[in-house]
Order: sequence, then structure tokens, then C-alpha cells
Amino acid sequence: MRYLVKARVKSGGAAALVDAIEKKTLGQGSVAGDEYLHNMKEARVDESGTAQWVETCFCATPLEEERPYWEKYFELVSIKDAHARKNCRHENGTEAWACCDCDCTRKLEDRLRYLGEPFLETLRKNNRDDYSGSQK
Repeated sequence: MRYLVKARVKSGGAAALVDAIEKKTLGQGSVAGDEYLHNMKEARVDESGTAQWVETCFCATPLEEERPYWEKYFELVSIKDAHARKNCRHENGTEAWACCDCDCTRKLEDRLRYLGEPFLETLRKNNRDDYSGSQK
């Protein structure tokens, strides 16, 4: 299933997040693998400093596996279904693990590209220990 995740970088956490992304250790140890790095590459940030990205997750509870990794750096604002469950091939039983390579995820990410600014670029630009997510 796909979720639209909205989150804000924790106060003082920007430097550690940038470091984890650059060293490719973000999400290390998770079954989700490189998904965390992909999410940060695709994430967008709005004028309030809230980042949003499309997350693919197959846990019974949304982001059950990923939550501890994200909460190390972010305050999660919301996690919402990004796709009607009845239309999801994985959820309706048509195709197991369909979200891994589904064009629906790409379409959602394409739509997000027109919202706000690239999160990673903004994070790096504003990287300092007192980063609160607001753009300068």
C-alpha cells in the first residue's frame, strides 16, 4: 500500500539526517532497504517546512517497520492512504507485492514534483543544527 507521509525534521536533527543520507546509512537494518534514500530523494517540502513523500509499505499497521527509522529524524505529522485500497492490486489480492513496481507510485511521485521544493536540496541548503524546517 502507498501512503502520503508528511513530516517535519526534528529541531537540531538536520545535520544528522543529511549525514545519514550522504553516508547511505538512513534506514540501515530495515527490511525496507534503500527505500528510505529513495523517499528522501523524491520528497518535497512546502513553505511551512513540512516534507512529504510517497511511502510503500506492506505492514498491517502503516509504516510499522519504518516508523522508528523515520522518528529518529522526523516528527511525523500525518500518514494517509495515497491510493484507494480497493484499487490497489496488492490490497485487493490481484497481485502480491504489486506496490513495489507499480506505476501508481511513480504517478504519485510525479505529481508531488510540482509541489513545493525538493526536500533534500532544501535540507542541504539549510543544514545547520538549529534547522526547524523553515525555508530562508
